[in-house]
Amino acid sequence: MDLTLYPLGEYVRLLDKLGQLAGPLPQGLELERTVERVCYNSQEAVPGALFICKGAHFKEEYLADAARRGAFACVSQTPYPGVDLPCLLVRDMRQVIAPLAVKYYNDPSQKLKVIGVTGTKGKSSTAYYLKYILDGYLAPRGQTCGVISSIDTWDGVERFESHLTTPEPLELQKHFAHALASGMEYLVMEVSSQALKYHRTLGTRFAAAAYLNIGSDHISPIEHPDFEDYFHAKLKLFAQAEQSSVNLDCGHGQEALAAARAACPQVRTFSRKDPAAAVYGHDVRKFGDDILFQVEAEVLSGEYRLTMPGLFNVDNALAAIAVCLGLGIPRQAVADGLARARVPGRMEVYSNALGDVTAIVDYAHNRMSFETLFRSVKQEYPGRRIVAVFGCPGKKAFDRRRDLGEVAGAGSDLVVLTEEDSGEEDTLSICREIASHVACRCRVEPNRGEAIRQAVLSCTVPSVILITGKGAETRQKRGMEYIDTPSDVEYAQTFLRELDARGPRSL
Repeated sequence: MDLTLYPLGEYVRLLDKLGQLAGPLPQGLELERTVERVCYNSQEAVPGALFICKGAHFKEEYLADAARRGAFACVSQTPYPGVDLPCLLVRDMRQVIAPLAVKYYNDPSQKLKVIGVTGTKGKSSTAYYLKYILDGYLAPRGQTCGVISSIDTWDGVERFESHLTTPEPLELQKHFAHALASGMEYLVMEVSSQALKYHRTLGTRFAAAAYLNIGSDHISPIEHPDFEDYFHAKLKLFAQAEQSSVNLDCGHGQEALAAARAACPQVRTFSRKDPAAAVYGHDVRKFGDDILFQVEAEVLSGEYRLTMPGLFNVDNALAAIAVCLGLGIPRQAVADGLARARVPGRMEVYSNALGDVTAIVDYAHNRMSFETLFRSVKQEYPGRRIVAVFGCPGKKAFDRRRDLGEVAGAGSDLVVLTEEDSGEEDTLSICREIASHVACRCRVEPNRGEAIRQAVLSCTVPSVILITGKGAETRQKRGMEYIDTPSDVEYAQTFLRELDARGPRSL
């Protein structure tokens, strides 16, 4: 990856233009020296690095380590007189990291067509629908579409399982730069409310953006203090987008539409309820295992097919169609992409040999996604016993424990509570808190593999087992570390085979 490197003076002028310099320039600042790297991990510092002092757990020893490795200046909101390194003091570190990252990586989103997707639920599915559509569209040119999601990341150079929905600024801009260097034209990404609130995407140009919905999630002392803060964060995406698509059917849809029109040059709407929407979906029906629906959307009008289960996915498909309408993607590419689309760990369906026990692995993890999932499953699997296996993460979105307990308790015959990225909290305590809101029969089994095993082997009548929250992820957050584990997909397949091996059952 070839980057144009700039002298330190260019970064100083940028901070000054942003009004972020909090004091006079320090003595010994080498303004003409080229910045060879911008980083906030001391182990990545090299001779000529500009080091960013970032994070609530930052320690002076990290800065000292960066200096030993060759950093010749640093940017910080707090002075560290114990380290002999010229320091550019700034007013708000969160507002300067992204612009510095954009500068270092040569502002890649000006050339790369970045598509941003935000919403309480459906971000991953919509992002992957767009990736499948664009992969097919770009295939004759030998290109693929990049993706940055809560599931995984592919930028033409790196492919890995994701930890964050939206990466920190330096990683984000690096992915964009990788995509450009790899010859990519498009990259689709999920944009979280936290990323928007804390300016991770500041300076990114979005060729298109999609707003899916809003629910009461991520409300906690360490995320969003209230719904208004959460909603306002989501709406920030419009100001960075050249065109936006807005779901008219969601709560606060008209407010989102007004915000989009106030901030964005081009706005399209999509809906299953309003025939006046730019993209109107109707006549949704099951055809075997597939979902068919009709769309009225100018040149993209026609019938579409989804081969991925979940009637609610029609809403995500309409969002993808609205984006493609704005980008000028041909109808055949859209139809083919939607028909092929799969999302790792999203509505993955597995059955035993008899076909009477079905396990559905899905990332559903908040009230909106739970309500939608249970409603869809009851519609698609009428009369079946329902078992839910899930947990809640530690130290975040505390309301989920009540919300998921209530929804699962109302929609299940059995709930099995287990580990789900407990982090620094005790898994058993989290499960007991959820259990206090569950109205049906409930078990607690902290070991996730054993919880799924118990759920599968408990089936003596036709059943659907909903295994939610982790999808295809292969790691659990325990303490401050991520520990390798089998995925829910692997667990489901293994224990369905074990169920079959037990032979005939009393049905």
